[in-house]
Amino acid sequence: MPVVSRPQVVVVGSVNMDITVHADRLPARGETVTGGTALRGGGGKGANAAVAAARAGAEVRLVAAVGDDEAGTAALQALWAEGVDVGAVATLPGRATGTALIVVDAAGDNQIAVASGANHALAAEHVTAALLDDAVSASPDRLRGACVLVSFEVLDAAVLAAAQAAALAGAALVVNPAPARELPCRLADCRPVLTPNQHEAAALSGKEDPERAARALAARTGAPVVVTLGARGALVADGEVTLHPAPAVAAVDATGAGDVFNGMLAAELAGGAALRPAVDAAVTAAAASVLRPGAR
Repeated sequence: MPVVSRPQVVVVGSVNMDITVHADRLPARGETVTGGTALRGGGGKGANAAVAAARAGAEVRLVAAVGDDEAGTAALQALWAEGVDVGAVATLPGRATGTALIVVDAAGDNQIAVASGANHALAAEHVTAALLDDAVSASPDRLRGACVLVSFEVLDAAVLAAAQAAALAGAALVVNPAPARELPCRLADCRPVLTPNQHEAAALSGKEDPERAARALAARTGAPVVVTLGARGALVADGEVTLHPAPAVAAVDATGAGDVFNGMLAAELAGGAALRPAVDAAVTAAAASVLRPGAR
């Protein structure tokens, strides 16, 4: 029987240790809320998306950086156990692994603060080598047909290196501009599929309406834009704008739902799905993810 290859996904992004407190409500400015329960687990937008793509059946390689500390070792072990190839994750001496402090309320909404640590030391040279050296080795077209997924918890130089490598290798490119900041000037040349949430889309475009924001961003990049809308699903701007509703669920914890969305989207695109069916699958996966506590 012929061997059926798995979809190929390369994720360039962050690895964090998450410390999550579940409380009745989110604290106001200067306020302490007591009585919550604590959970410690793996996190980081890159690592979360990599796990989601692996659980969706893709062959996943993560390009990232951790510190030479206990948290970094634990993070790599957890990712390996999920089937994620961590061979291109750099362990940086003297750096701390990224840490996220998260508060989640009874409705599943959250507040997050991140100490970036090693994530902000991921070098562009490391990213380029991890993607292109692999692409020009014994299998020159290995990245062709793959999907490269990048998020903004690493610095612009690493984001741009990943985007340019994907464009050069002929891979599909998904860029999740989260947390939102100005898009690198040369990013549009790589024609990424942008996947901001509605707040990030507003910040990047200056337009509060998600549809207008999506159209403005698509005009800037010349490529499709997918805006995630939380419980309402997602909309796709690609010539026309279509809404992809999410199933109704009783959310427990929305932390990481966007990462699940992006990981599933990348896996579907790498598997040959068209954009809109891929978005439908990603919306369904993200809705399922909020039914359990923790980012994964």
